[in-house]
Amino acid sequence: MEVHAHSHTARKKWTHYFWEFLMLFLAVFCGFLAEYQLEHKIERDREEKFIQTFIEDLKTDTAAIRQNILFRQNKMKAMDSLTLLLNSQQIKGHENDLYYLGRTFVRGVRFQSNDRTITQLKNSGSLRLIRNEQAADSMISYQKLVEYIYYNQEDDRIERREADPLLSHIFYPSVFDKMVSIDGINRPVDNPPLRSYDKNLHFDLAYYVHQLKGSNFMIEVRLKLLNEKAKNTIEFLKKEYHLK
Repeated sequence: MEVHAHSHTARKKWTHYFWEFLMLFLAVFCGFLAEYQLEHKIERDREEKFIQTFIEDLKTDTAAIRQNILFRQNKMKAMDSLTLLLNSQQIKGHENDLYYLGRTFVRGVRFQSNDRTITQLKNSGSLRLIRNEQAADSMISYQKLVEYIYYNQEDDRIERREADPLLSHIFYPSVFDKMVSIDGINRPVDNPPLRSYDKNLHFDLAYYVHQLKGSNFMIEVRLKLLNEKAKNTIEFLKKEYHLK
């Protein structure tokens, strides 16, 4: 019977296993590092996109703010004129002015911030993507000021509605009805009489006008602050994120 000699495989040195382990470790680590870098880049891109859309929102806001400030400045002048007529009892011969001013002072224009980016960040839990703390703080503080203005606007709305009963006692609704058109509020074509010439009702209305002037003034002040904050925030974010 033929006998075959067993072949013996040479034992590998420990350094061989070490290098195998090291190469495997490096392959896994590099894969992890590449994935981490990719995720990090995706988050950076998303952060920059949010900043860009927030800047666009601010630009939209500044245009709306300017229009609202102009409306409130004109309204303040109208309320000053109405207060003067009521308090000085310059009624007879000024019915045309009283009808026009009485109908327009209860009108309002609500400022509505373009909050698409802030809403998306909150609803998706993506505020964490804004890693720049100053940028995040500027966005949050801007939104806080917007909310204060909303509170003031709600007070303004309530005060305007509280004046409605007095208007119905002083003015004829049929005249008001003819003054309203698709283009807004028009002056009466003539000098229609008031429903009431009771000076006590006139003084009561003057008080409501006074209250509204305070709300109108506060909203205008805060809108101006918001406008400055919007412009400063735009410049700051452009500089921080190297945007044009």
